[in-house]
Amino acid sequence: MKIIFFGPPGSGKGTYATILSDKMKIPHISTGDMFRDAMAKGTPLGKRIKDGMDKGILVDDATTNELVKERLKTCKKGYILDGYPRTMTQGKFLEKLSKTDVVINLLLDEDIIIEKTLGRRICKKCREIYNVTHIKRDGLDMPALLPKKSGVCDKCGGQLTQRADDNEKTIKGRIKIYHKESEPLLKYYGGKGIVKDVEVVGAPDVMVKIILGKIKSK
Repeated sequence: MKIIFFGPPGSGKGTYATILSDKMKIPHISTGDMFRDAMAKGTPLGKRIKDGMDKGILVDDATTNELVKERLKTCKKGYILDGYPRTMTQGKFLEKLSKTDVVINLLLDEDIIIEKTLGRRICKKCREIYNVTHIKRDGLDMPALLPKKSGVCDKCGGQLTQRADDNEKTIKGRIKIYHKESEPLLKYYGGKGIVKDVEVVGAPDVMVKIILGKIKSK
């Protein structure tokens, strides 16, 4: 199964994709994680990526495409793409490499995305995602995803940290870019009849069941 997770930055793509990857036994490919790994290594590419991400600017298509192309060579049974493709150029490039089975489009209001993203915490070692904010209003109930020990990852014992780009100004910038660059892709995939809209209404365990139902009904 070849799946794309779509939705604004902070809508939950990484969290749901990580859980589904384990359940479906297919790799979760996050371009964001790939970029952050490059930054952590301090390579020239990583430094260039960091300068852009700090300003809320997307990594250029050519760089992103090559990174994804190399990663997909190891995915024999399928994959879950998170954060890619983001532009029509990337979408056309992916189409030459592989046929997408289903696009999961996550729907969440911008004010909730901002509040949720500001509460996000990520393990420095294994990239496990947590959240310190409980959002409950208007039929929406998204509990905090807290570790057993404050500041420490349950999975590997690594330190939890807030991403440098998880600030309100940068989040708004990423959402603006998403609307401009990425939404045309939804129309493109919608024309192929493979888009499944999913309204985010609850905790990951609730949402994963809903998403699995959408995938099975494709």
